[in-house]
Amino acid sequence: MVSDQDGGLLSRMKERRVFLFEQIVIFSEPLDKKKGFSTPGYLFKNSIKVNTAHRGSKRTVAAKHVNKKLLRREQVLQEIRLLQNLDHPNLVKLLDTYETASSYVLVLEMADQGRFLDYIVSWGNLTEEKVALYLRDILEALHYLHSWRIAHLDLKPENIVVEHASSQPVIKLTDFGDAVQLNPPSSYIHPLLGSPEFSAPELILGQPVSLTSDLWSLGVVTYVVLSGASPFLDESLEETCLNICRLDFSFPEDYFQGVSPAARDFICLLLRGEPERRPPAASCLEEPWLQPRSLSSSDSTLNPTQPPALSPSRNHCGAHLDTSRLISFIERRKHQNDARPIGTIKAFLHSRLLSQT
Repeated sequence: MVSDQDGGLLSRMKERRVFLFEQIVIFSEPLDKKKGFSTPGYLFKNSIKVNTAHRGSKRTVAAKHVNKKLLRREQVLQEIRLLQNLDHPNLVKLLDTYETASSYVLVLEMADQGRFLDYIVSWGNLTEEKVALYLRDILEALHYLHSWRIAHLDLKPENIVVEHASSQPVIKLTDFGDAVQLNPPSSYIHPLLGSPEFSAPELILGQPVSLTSDLWSLGVVTYVVLSGASPFLDESLEETCLNICRLDFSFPEDYFQGVSPAARDFICLLLRGEPERRPPAASCLEEPWLQPRSLSSSDSTLNPTQPPALSPSRNHCGAHLDTSRLISFIERRKHQNDARPIGTIKAFLHSRLLSQT
């Protein structure tokens, strides 16, 4: 990690770019040539895959490029400081940091199976047992973060990734650009920018956030994974925000056919309007629906490139879940513009909510 002396956590790099097949190949050479660290890579939107050679070893990593025109240096340093102190198997690790002429660059651990929903759709054969297994990983990450009083505040499918570590997939949280360490009795109001689809009511209404704001988001993620539908999404940003603040969601049988009552109860447990009524991550890990099952005897020797098959549980329906709607959900999210601020509609929301009391 770059030292905090002489300019802070970020080091400036020389950079030259070569355009090839509509992709950008970046060759970056650190000014400190004694490091022996070169990073040729391919830029894909906001991240790159690079082969690194450092002290004789090679690995594939991801790099998050943050446009200097979009974020202040102090905002980036806040994310770096948080990541430096975190070490958990269900969190993507920060490996190094750099600064180019146009970007701040965070070099991160690579999750070799990509984004969570893409992984689910590509493998198919999704069951409640597998969903519960994946959710436990996310909850373990949240439990660790919350033990440091860190709220992620941007928990959504795009910020959940998968890697294969030996016998089964490991689910990891990434992107801590919105994360903040909460220090009671001080309160923190998070400036929400972008789609509110996975945001808790308190974020939308401009009220103080809490650690359980992340649990609300996990409830929405759970709903999406089990049904392929978004619980609060409506035709306009205003209506979506109203649905969230009114707790206006249901379980249409067409979408939740084969989903157990226990799974629906778990979602309802998290989608409570009052932050203090949502259970903490540690309590969620004790929920019967999320208790780990033993692997079936036929899977005693697992192929590390395949998701595990789990034995039946009395808390789950054993039917395969329909993932066809997830494909449409993923496609919509890819083309969705998340850059619209919602601060301008807070007065509208308050007036609409007050008119119904």
